[in-house]
Amino acid sequence: MALAEQELNEIAQVLEQPDAGSTAFGELRRRFPKLVLTRCDASDVTEAPFRSYAAFDLHLLDASEHCAGVTDDPAQATGLILAKRG
Repeated sequence: MALAEQELNEIAQVLEQPDAGSTAFGELRRRFPKLVLTRCDASDVTEAPFRSYAAFDLHLLDASEHCAGVTDDPAQATGLILAKRG
């Protein structure tokens, strides 16, 4: 599933909310049920984030091949990694 610009904008709207730290994961799961969603601590991800927000770094996940990995290409994204910032 590729992420379109409209979906990236909707994800940004969720992650820009003042209470995103406590509500973003559930809200994104509700809005994007076909996306793989993973959350972790920002220190667990060594790759540069696709975008950064106050509470999270957003990484795009590509799980289309045998091994999952981080991608910068929304056309290859099959999921999101929400890396919680401290």
